[in-house]
Amino acid sequence: MALPGTRSRAKLGCMSNDQMSVGVELSAAESWAMLRHAVVGRLALVVNERPEIFPVNHLVDRGTLVFRTAAGTKLSGALGHWVAFEADGYDVETASAWSVVVKGTAREVNRLYEVLDAFELPLFPWHSSPKPHFIRIEADSITGRRFEVTGGARSAVLPDPIRHTADE
Repeated sequence: MALPGTRSRAKLGCMSNDQMSVGVELSAAESWAMLRHAVVGRLALVVNERPEIFPVNHLVDRGTLVFRTAAGTKLSGALGHWVAFEADGYDVETASAWSVVVKGTAREVNRLYEVLDAFELPLFPWHSSPKPHFIRIEADSITGRRFEVTGGARSAVLPDPIRHTADE
């Protein structure tokens, strides 16, 4: 069974193995669908003329990406600036990987009706510190790609580094 947001090789259309090995571009709709099922992504921005990358959990909402954050570098570096967001995944059934990149402008959700809507989204911080700011990335572009992983599932299944011990 394929993971949510993924398709079996039969559902990928009439792509040959050669096409999958070099990769296929995803449509905007397919790219948004992949992002809907991604658990975590990475926010890339520039702070003091240096690149920064932050892992964030997110949701797709009305053709935009929404995430929560606290005051700090991520918030100040993102607001009103061009940012990039990337998420990727792996489908064990088809031994294929995908990657989606959204580029756009980040803005804080601060209009009353938008804030009320945002609080209804099932978007919760992963840890207990408060993250009161909802940030929406309005996409200027979205690109996605799916490709076959050389070596199939074996190359994507690695031991959990936290649970792995020397006597295993």
